[in-house]
Amino acid sequence: MKKYLKITSILLTIVLGFAGCKKEYLDINTNANSATSSTPQLVLPALLNNMSSNYMSYFNFGGRMAGYMANGGGFSFVGSTVITYNFDSGSNTTLFTNAYGDLRNIQYIIKTTTGVPQYSLFNGVARILKSYYYQLLVDEYGDVPYSQALMGADNVTPTYDPQAVVYQSLVTEIDAAIATLKANSSSTTVTKLSTNGADIIFGGNVTKWIQFANNIKLRILTRAQNSTALSAFVSTAFNTFSTEGFLLEDVLIQPGYVSTSARQNPLWESYHSTYTGTTTGNSYIPSTWIYSFYNGAKLSDASRGALMYRLFAAGTTPRGHLGGPNNPNSGSPNWYVGTGTGTGATEAQGVLKSRVMGLCIFPASETYFLLAEAALNGRTLSGSAKDNFENGIKASYNYLAKSGTSTASQTTTVLNNYLASYKTANATASGVTSSQSYLVDWDQTATVLPDDYNKSVNTRRLEAIITQKYIALNFIDGYEAWQEYKRTGYPRVTGTAATTTFASTESVAPTADRLPVRNLYPTSEYNLNPNVPPISGTNIWTGKIFWDNN
Repeated sequence: MKKYLKITSILLTIVLGFAGCKKEYLDINTNANSATSSTPQLVLPALLNNMSSNYMSYFNFGGRMAGYMANGGGFSFVGSTVITYNFDSGSNTTLFTNAYGDLRNIQYIIKTTTGVPQYSLFNGVARILKSYYYQLLVDEYGDVPYSQALMGADNVTPTYDPQAVVYQSLVTEIDAAIATLKANSSSTTVTKLSTNGADIIFGGNVTKWIQFANNIKLRILTRAQNSTALSAFVSTAFNTFSTEGFLLEDVLIQPGYVSTSARQNPLWESYHSTYTGTTTGNSYIPSTWIYSFYNGAKLSDASRGALMYRLFAAGTTPRGHLGGPNNPNSGSPNWYVGTGTGTGATEAQGVLKSRVMGLCIFPASETYFLLAEAALNGRTLSGSAKDNFENGIKASYNYLAKSGTSTASQTTTVLNNYLASYKTANATASGVTSSQSYLVDWDQTATVLPDDYNKSVNTRRLEAIITQKYIALNFIDGYEAWQEYKRTGYPRVTGTAATTTFASTESVAPTADRLPVRNLYPTSEYNLNPNVPPISGTNIWTGKIFWDNN
């Protein structure tokens, strides 16, 4: 789509009001010229565009919690839950409220398309998106309204379903959505997803939606596989993936961003500059911790380091990090590697590519690392553990190396050369203590070392997979990286030094790693829904999500 979705806010207001208001409010002061309903092909693109904006709530929270971002010099967060982690019911509320805002619109599509063959493809896509959002909610809140939720005036106080039950239901929902898409993908009578540019992710490609659904299902099963509640279910479900396989490309939302008033990419808007050229994002800078995965303190990765950070130079003190020179930003955002400032900034490589770039919500690297872990655990899905591990690293580099709005991949030769140089840069002599070369080189995971890294081969391999996933998700999906840390304990943190932990120095957490395990429900839930679990049962330090074995 070349033009931006001008009707986005109007449509979402219409749908949200229709789905969530009490019935009597729709019966009075009725304006015959005001719409109270819409069509799936109008609601879907507006919903997807809104998802890209709401994604920033998860981006910001996850980036802080996973150690990708730290408080910028000159910006005080003293006493704030942002750095103490002492979350209350007023903390991080958009994670909950934004998700349910979009879920109401998703449910509108599901409700209005169920039993309507013409819109079966829209029904399938909406159910996939519903599962995508509910996993985000469960991963940070545990029990959530599900079976009685999204019913509008029919039930304004839904019960909270057990988190493991919701997780299992999401897999069932995905399977049903895939069946619907497969049954209607070749139909000549259904309304296509591409009608009027409705599908701003895959352009109407039903196969890619099925593959993306497999990706989400794989993420859910991987997260739940070691839980007591769902381990048996997961073992069976791993054998039920659709034969279309997995989507091995970066998933981008692209509504047709333009560089004028509130219509540019939301990541650029938040961390580069507004459409008028005012620099944004100064309150956050890269942490010393995250630089250690690039500058040799933990791992050496000059190539990705230079694509991630402005003025990055391997082997020297990084610029713009906590305590480093040019702290905070001086003239240009720290995550921008192009030239020029404000409206004069050029298209670039890295994570801040362009004002009009697509927003990445599920990178190919994550899919490869999920497949690597599946293979490590003996699940026969696609490729070996080693191949997927290495492809994940290459996919991470490939995404960063793309410039501007280009979706063209690097050549196989370029990607192979990058991986080879990455291994070489992190190679160590046999027997060197505290070697971390196995975090880069799969073959080194079988090498026995005489220090605390001397663990089982599979333990070392899991650490390598999750650590590389953590690097690949840097400033792309910190929320997912944070959940994976909660599940696995990787990347490993120790002590309180800036290069050994990503926990805030202001943390008041009594936990061993000085980090919380969950969020509290928003104040609005405690005030309006008597079914919300009590605060006493959702302790932010001890109330772990059901899959959290860390």
